[in-house]
Amino acid sequence: MNSVHFNSSIDLLTSLKLHYVLIPSSILASLNNGEEKGKFNQRVIIRINDAIEWQGGIVALRDGDGYIAVSHARMKQLKIERYDEVNVQLSKDNSEFGHEFPAELREVFKQDPEAEQRFRDMSPGKQRTIIYYILQVKSSEKRAERSWFFMNNLKLLPKGKETMRGIFGKD
Repeated sequence: MNSVHFNSSIDLLTSLKLHYVLIPSSILASLNNGEEKGKFNQRVIIRINDAIEWQGGIVALRDGDGYIAVSHARMKQLKIERYDEVNVQLSKDNSEFGHEFPAELREVFKQDPEAEQRFRDMSPGKQRTIIYYILQVKSSEKRAERSWFFMNNLKLLPKGKETMRGIFGKD
């Protein structure tokens, strides 16, 4: 898939209190690329109204449809509200982790190969979560602190029994 363009509208999933863009089942089928029916590459680069772009994932909704969450901040940036129609472009996300990779975590891996191996043995979802939480802080010093903190906690957990709660130091 190079990219898919379509129009959709912003709606609200009241049970989760989040706004989303509906991805119709017909669009999901075009993303399928010959894979088993019902399976598709869920990691995509989303572009709305040719204005903003981000990496994200498609979540199953109902009746074969899916959705992409749109944060309040993005809606404000786009000057859109619930029920507004938007132009959506989806492209395959070819990045390894679905986010930019923090230089600070890369430095931890250079100094601690065991931490890197433990990280790479985790599921892609857990890897993305760790990267996301490291990238949430602006200062490089704080990103380095988080990188060391998460990797040290990871190494303390039993192999194959890693939990995000344990990695975040909540156990």
